This record gives sequence, C-alpha cells and structure tokens, in this order.
Amino acid sequence: MFELTSYLGLFFVAFGAATLLPLQSEAVLVGMLLSERYATGLLLLTATAGNVLGSLVNWYLGRYIEHFRHRRWFPISDRHLNKAQQTYGRYGRWALFFSWVPIIGDPITMIAGVMREPFWSFLAIVTLAKGSRYLVLAAITLG
Repeated sequence: MFELTSYLGLFFVAFGAATLLPLQSEAVLVGMLLSERYATGLLLLTATAGNVLGSLVNWYLGRYIEHFRHRRWFPISDRHLNKAQQTYGRYGRWALFFSWVPIIGDPITMIAGVMREPFWSFLAIVTLAKGSRYLVLAAITLG
C-alpha cells in the first residue's frame, strides 16, 4: 500500500508542478530514485503522466481564458498576454519543446491553448519534452 501511495504522491506533485503551483517534481523523483525502492521505469512513467496532464490543464484553460481577458480580476495584463502571443506566434509549436523549463514552461503551455494549438501536436511535443527531461534526470541521478 505504501508503494502505491508513493507513486500517487509523485503523480500529484508532478501534476501540480506543471500548473502554476510552486512544486518541485524533480526533487521528489530524485529522492525516490535514490531510495532504490521503486521501479525506475514506473517512476518515469508516473512523473511524465502527471506532468503532461498538468500541462493539459494549462492548455485547456488557455483555450477559454481569453473570454475573461477584459475583466478587472483577470490576472494577466493585456501587454503581457500580447507579448506571450507574439512570441508563440513567432516560434509556434516548437516553443513547446521548452515546456519542461522552470518558470517559462507553464505559461508556454497555457499560451499554446490561447493560440489554439491542436490537441494531438500539443500532447506529442509536451510528452516528448517532459519525458526527456525526467529521463535525463534519472540518467544523471543513477549515473
């Protein structure tokens, strides 16, 4: 039972880390890898699935966030939103390869939704980017 809850914990930390919550899935993954009590492949799959699903939440929110753009409580200024849209417009879906990068990755996934990036290309690129990040991290950790 403890093992299942540990994997679920990793999943939810990875999910939250892909949203705007200040969580560090990398630290949890490294700790679990170093404990040598868990299957490496399952850890990588769990962290990647959680992180990608969190990014899908951002993408989905981005698809509908502009409906509220001119409300007083809207958290992003027009200037910042326009700049993000211009940047994504310049680099297109290739910007999603940086979705794994701390601080900038989460907004990129939301802007992809605003810019109407198709679901399947979004899913493929983000899964590749985030899965590769965890794979490299595991390779460095396990040396």
